[in-house]
Amino acid sequence: MDMDTDVMAGFGGKQAWLAIAVPPGGAVSPEAVLAALGLRDLGPVRWRDGLDLAYLTGDRVAVTPPLPGARGESWVLAAGRGLMTPAPDVAGLSAALGTEVQYFATHRVTELHRWQRAVKGDLVRAFGYVGQTGEVTSWFGEPGPAEREAGLPGEFEPEETTVLVSERDVFRVAGAWSIDPTTLTGPAPGPLRIGAVD
Repeated sequence: MDMDTDVMAGFGGKQAWLAIAVPPGGAVSPEAVLAALGLRDLGPVRWRDGLDLAYLTGDRVAVTPPLPGARGESWVLAAGRGLMTPAPDVAGLSAALGTEVQYFATHRVTELHRWQRAVKGDLVRAFGYVGQTGEVTSWFGEPGPAEREAGLPGEFEPEETTVLVSERDVFRVAGAWSIDPTTLTGPAPGPLRIGAVD
């Protein structure tokens, strides 16, 4: 397959993904991400084929090469429905990879929307919401500017605070923190790698 002419494809709806910061020196690679997730590396694949696998199966994860994103940093994204439930341990992954790890999930049918952020092994922020029931399922740390712009209050008091979050808000926070995956277009800087649950 000729991957030199491959193009990126966006993703996001009804999906879960990780964004992993590539520290100076580039110690975080797609292979390192697959290893940290405990997945078997099935090798490179074209973007469209890899994203189809990530959407249509529960045991495949598609991992991007490093991509430019927020704060002038590069980010490796790992996407797959298998990351939806249970959510990965972002603090553990952050400690293992020695960098910032973010987690996002959105599913418009149940209005499930989540994001988490860990830096060097410490959970900094976690938010989870199920629109079907209006329940905030997790709230840790203080919301940052992107979350406030998405409509989150500065503090959360159960029984007193009303929260309303949509799929669009998940992409907004992802774009501010790392990369909004719905915006990926243009020539691919390399193939995706596919990981499989053993």
